[in-house]
Amino acid sequence: MSYNEDDMLKYSLEEVDLVEVAEITDITNIKDLVVYNDDFNTFDHVIKMLIQVCKHTTQQAEQCTWIIHFKGKCAVKKGLFEDLKPMQEAICDAGIDARIQ
Repeated sequence: MSYNEDDMLKYSLEEVDLVEVAEITDITNIKDLVVYNDDFNTFDHVIKMLIQVCKHTTQQAEQCTWIIHFKGKCAVKKGLFEDLKPMQEAICDAGIDARIQ
């Protein structure tokens, strides 16, 4: 099977268009993993979970924990729902209120 130049150009442009549409779709599906304040969990526990589950640095986890404490909540991670769901479940399993929004 052989292709002429017009066919090759057509297929190349279609591939580029599909990639651009997929990238735009991924950007619009970005969600936040939000952790909420409570009166039960210690700062150390929340910090430990953010480091373990979200792969935060110690400084990141501490800053998020202070925001949670003072503001009542903090978006601790951004990403696709399917990437955030296991993190949300792990944080909730640790007794911390977390939701994907």
